[in-house]
Amino acid sequence: MKLFADSACDLPQSFYVDNNVHLFPLRVELDGKEFDDVIGIDVQKVYDEIRNGKSPKTSQVSPEVFLYAFEELAKSGEEGLYIAFSSELSGTYNTARMMREQVLENYPDLKLEIIDSKCASLGYGMVVKEAVRVRNHAYSFEDVVARTRFQAEHMEHLFTVEDLDFLAKGGRVSKTSAFIGGLLSIKPLLHVEDGKLIPIEKMRGRKKVFKRILDVMEERGETLSKQVIAISHGDDLAAAQEMKEMIIERFHPVAVELHVIGSTIACHAGPGTIAVFFLNELYPEAL
Repeated sequence: MKLFADSACDLPQSFYVDNNVHLFPLRVELDGKEFDDVIGIDVQKVYDEIRNGKSPKTSQVSPEVFLYAFEELAKSGEEGLYIAFSSELSGTYNTARMMREQVLENYPDLKLEIIDSKCASLGYGMVVKEAVRVRNHAYSFEDVVARTRFQAEHMEHLFTVEDLDFLAKGGRVSKTSAFIGGLLSIKPLLHVEDGKLIPIEKMRGRKKVFKRILDVMEERGETLSKQVIAISHGDDLAAAQEMKEMIIERFHPVAVELHVIGSTIACHAGPGTIAVFFLNELYPEAL
């Protein structure tokens, strides 16, 4: 079966190549030029430009890109699964569904499932990695889809940002709150609920936020010692390593994965963001 994912899952380009996953790159606009995320622009350049005062924009995957890929899938006769970036954060999922309907008109035997992950960044990435793992164990198409849906539905996101101005631009907090927060070193703790970014609480200083993230992980996570926990960071590896050490000391997970937040998410969250991902429920049958 063929797996598809888009670049908002914040996995490196090598992952798609090594695991035979088709990448749909979202697009980044910088200085009037448009680039394909992951394959057309280096994420470090995006962070550098943001720090220099630039405000890059993002846009969803082109409909033509979906159309071509889905037609090729139909011609091949393979089964396909596209795991999409949260529909609450991008129009990509809905565009993909429209393109599938268009392809079905000419290829009625097309077998393509499209899942709205309701996830972002490495939370989404961990869902994609689970789909790869199950596919590689030669499970049926239906089983891969079921396990992927379960993983997406039970993926927790906890994150904090360094600069509230980025959330203010996206309408997540008011500009007044962002200004006052900057003066007082207020750090928000947010999560994702049904695919939307939702503030949980605010506190002063990053240390307090990190400690609170651990507390919420303990409240929400199921058997964290049996999980692989993921951390993505906004070009702040030192802070991510600190968070990793705190998680290992407290929960002793199977592993902790670290990745930089990719260009698409970086444009909206900004440098210094730290995000942690884990499951609130484990699949009943371990594989």
